[in-house]
Amino acid sequence: MQTFLQITGGIAGIALLYYGAEFLIKGGVSIALKLKVPALVIGLTLVAFGTSAPELVVSVDATLKGSGDISIGNVVGSNICNIALILGLSVLIAPLAVQKKLLRFDLPLLTAVSILLMIFLLSSQGITRWQGIIFFTGIVVYTVYNIYAGKKDGADGDDDVVNSKIYPYWLSAAMVAGGLAGLIIGAKLFVNAAIFIARAGGVSDAVIGLTVVALGTSLPELATSVVAAFKNEHDIAIGNVIGSNIFNILCILGVAPIISPIHAPQINIVDIAVMMFVTLALFPIMRSKWSINRLEGAFLLLIYIGYTAYLFVK
Repeated sequence: MQTFLQITGGIAGIALLYYGAEFLIKGGVSIALKLKVPALVIGLTLVAFGTSAPELVVSVDATLKGSGDISIGNVVGSNICNIALILGLSVLIAPLAVQKKLLRFDLPLLTAVSILLMIFLLSSQGITRWQGIIFFTGIVVYTVYNIYAGKKDGADGDDDVVNSKIYPYWLSAAMVAGGLAGLIIGAKLFVNAAIFIARAGGVSDAVIGLTVVALGTSLPELATSVVAAFKNEHDIAIGNVIGSNIFNILCILGVAPIISPIHAPQINIVDIAVMMFVTLALFPIMRSKWSINRLEGAFLLLIYIGYTAYLFVK
């Protein structure tokens, strides 16, 4: 009976993820147009941070329960999943145009904080409280800068959203809030079902964190980016992935260690190396003709499939 309820909950979670993404995108784009902020900035901040809420909840909860491997594995695995699986699938649906701002600022920043995370993990097998403070300070500065720069640049040249519908502020905010609620509840239902099945199969916490939990908590990003790709909202689709990865490191691994330092002895160099590889691979992929094509999307997807197979075989 419990297995049936878990599976039913997982299916309901998938439905909530889809419709939550629909409302989040419509509300987010409407707010961008009304405030004259580029959709890319909305994708990098509001949408990215909102869809990363499940990772934050899961990682903080795991930290408080002393499951540091799930907390760190969730972030490392989610960042791999966001680039290799989510961006890969989104591009297979529709090739995505890339704004130069991503390569000038956001992607280099993601690379820098990923290297910093690697140094912290390899030096102490976890994240200390002072390291968490450094990360959290970074997310505050990044958010403020993005909003300031976005308001300065304006949204007049944002070709992706000019045909999108504009709703009143209250309705746009309600759509964003409702969409986020649907994404968070849907992700929790799916993750609970996935963890139940994985643990029944004898899978370790580190692998669960790097795969099942990482994929489950990345479902909001997956739903949002895939729906955005279908709607040709390129900036939302790409900005969501890059922004979510920055948020995962700076905010999640900023907040969780401040509450309680994280110890994660089971996270090894291979997991961190894969995260760094897919992050660095974005430079030549996105720089090529300032777009990501289906062949490059298939390449990213194959990396995710290979990495997941390695984890379970190991």
